[in-house]
Amino acid sequence: MTWGITLILLSIVAVPSLLLSKKPNAKELLEKIEPYQGWIGFVFFCWGVWGIISAVLNIGWLTTFPIWWITLLAGNIIEAVLGFMLGFGLINKFILSKNEAAKEKANRMREKLAPKQGKLGVLGLIVGAWMIVASFMFI
Repeated sequence: MTWGITLILLSIVAVPSLLLSKKPNAKELLEKIEPYQGWIGFVFFCWGVWGIISAVLNIGWLTTFPIWWITLLAGNIIEAVLGFMLGFGLINKFILSKNEAAKEKANRMREKLAPKQGKLGVLGLIVGAWMIVASFMFI
């Protein structure tokens, strides 16, 4: 359930236009979060990568809980990608600053993913909600 809740929170930060259209006073909250958006993205990127590693390490679940395992993997991939997009500045500064080739590759990846951030955010909301429901159904 924790994975789903964190994915929903990250998705809300990733799609501010969707949130603003539903709740006009959310702009103030989003402006308060904006200075910390890089750190939020960096933490969720690490959390998503850890979730992917966790899913791979628990690949045995694929035979006993296949739907849950696929859900866990998909949710963590979305979380890692959204976290990468939101925390790109910090990731670039701390991890990629010493390697120009990796920095250039990350910039190309960011350019490809940036237009899809809103769609990924909505997908994250859906998958996050499914992760919460699936945690009650399958575990």
